[in-house]
Amino acid sequence: MGVFTQLLGSLGGTLAAYGVYRLLKLVFMELTSPLRNLPGPKNPSIIWGNLKEMREEMTIEDALLNRWVEAHGTTFKYHGILGMSRLHTLDPTALNHILMKTDIYQKADATRYILSSIVGAGVLVVEGDKHKQQRKVMNPAFSPSQIRELTQIFVAKSIQLRDVLVADNASQGGISRVEVMSWLSKATLDIIGLAGFNYEFDSLNPSGEENELSAAFASLFASSTKPSIIPMLRAWFPFFRFLRDEKDGEAKQSSQTMARIGNQLLRESKASIHDKSEWKSRDLLSLLVKSNMATDLPENKRMSDQDVLDRESTGTSWALYALSVNKGVQDKLRQELLSVDTENPTMDELNALPYLDMVVREILRLHSPVASTLREAMQDDIIPLSNPWTDSKGVVHDTIRVRKGQAVRIPILGINHSSAFWGTDAQTFRYVSVL
Repeated sequence: MGVFTQLLGSLGGTLAAYGVYRLLKLVFMELTSPLRNLPGPKNPSIIWGNLKEMREEMTIEDALLNRWVEAHGTTFKYHGILGMSRLHTLDPTALNHILMKTDIYQKADATRYILSSIVGAGVLVVEGDKHKQQRKVMNPAFSPSQIRELTQIFVAKSIQLRDVLVADNASQGGISRVEVMSWLSKATLDIIGLAGFNYEFDSLNPSGEENELSAAFASLFASSTKPSIIPMLRAWFPFFRFLRDEKDGEAKQSSQTMARIGNQLLRESKASIHDKSEWKSRDLLSLLVKSNMATDLPENKRMSDQDVLDRESTGTSWALYALSVNKGVQDKLRQELLSVDTENPTMDELNALPYLDMVVREILRLHSPVASTLREAMQDDIIPLSNPWTDSKGVVHDTIRVRKGQAVRIPILGINHSSAFWGTDAQTFRYVSVL
């Protein structure tokens, strides 16, 4: 017992010493960072940096980001977890450099860890050759002809949603308040199920019960969005990934349910493809499996079954909001849509509606589904700028030196709302821009 206690004590001491070493290294890297003289907001929290105020204050108008840009310029630093400096830039030359140098600037390890824990190590997560391999296998499943085949699913579920809302409104005397986000999420889930892997969630059925897979999805995403210090530490510091969190059990159970049903769907899809006389499915999973089983695809270029499984509304809610407060756009769009003489339009018929296309583009500009993304420098680099910056010593610079491991934030929503790119009315749904 004494030896075991000593062993545990030694192990604990070693872990503590390693933790102190990592912390001291972090402090040293921060003190010697090439960004140390770059202007930026003060660090309000040793633990959270500026992340908490970014989460709490950033609105659709990006008021916080606008204040920072006004105070510090288009390129500045802010503080992430444990006060680590992150580069933030709206500079077009810098953004072009970062986005074009995909071998240098890749998704941060923390981002990949978080995404892979939710959606697996799919094309959204992996980088480099693995990403190219998965893209090569996936491309046939996302060709225009295949997407055209799926349009009928999108339209059918849209009609079902319309009928559900009309019936609900009629049952309440013709006037009702609708929680549209909830219904749109259900429609989206149904579409993903049928178009993605030929699975009927039946979420839009008002009298239906939540099935096992939809419950697992809901549980997993709910647990992944609850703020907690342990998941943050595990994401940003691999050393802490041995720590357990109260939500881990729930997330593991959901993942196991998804894996079990996913493997069943995968087996059924493979069996159907082997029996060519039976194979008629056009869902993305079946097309992906068929592409992966192609005889001209080398074995080392194929994806594993796990890779295949990992492939597999908010925007519509914002679209309805934007249309509700822009009656002129709403009326013009309705007029164009009514010119289509069927309630089951094909993709070609929808693509032939220019005003619809313009409205969708403007909504996606103003209400981007993804507000920002993080990249991490895989090596030391020098980023060119079109707008020079002045350091704390008064020296003007037209480049920024970054060190390997430096986190860089690409503010997608900030770019879409930037007056420098879009004019002074960039943060409004512009009727003129969609004429």
